Amino acid sequence: MKATKTWLAALSIAVSSAALALPEDRSQPINISADQATIDDVSGTTIYSGNVSIEQGSMKITASQVDLYRSNGDVDRILATGNVHFQQQAARDKPVTNAYGERMDYRIDRREITITGNARVVQQKDSFTGQKIVYNLDKSLVNAFSGEGQKGQRVQMVIQPKGAPQ
Repeated sequence: MKATKTWLAALSIAVSSAALALPEDRSQPINISADQATIDDVSGTTIYSGNVSIEQGSMKITASQVDLYRSNGDVDRILATGNVHFQQQAARDKPVTNAYGERMDYRIDRREITITGNARVVQQKDSFTGQKIVYNLDKSLVNAFSGEGQKGQRVQMVIQPKGAPQ
């Protein structure tokens, strides 16, 4: 019983007020499913592994493993590894953004996502690919980088003309 209470307390802290989705989504619950969860109350770290899925409103993350880091009771960093897919709509008047890669580091306080390992960000029919992509959610700003020293690994972008059907 004590372990269950500790687990539920840690889970509620982990999901309480993380700014993960549209502002109106913050009041919605975060649904997490995984094959396994390890919670360390002392370090403030929760590790989910095996077919991890996290959803809150418009925000969705799937990966092989997701580590949640808490500070002062709030989630301040999400590190996802292994076949990562991140989806979010930053604002009602903006399209859904999808990001893919082998590793995603989401710094919630900066609202910045860094995707590495065959990184790709897609928004409607526009796409950016590279070894590393840094996406700022507030500014809808994407920076893509080629792999250092890797022959043929270049940044690729497809940008549709304004007024083109999306």
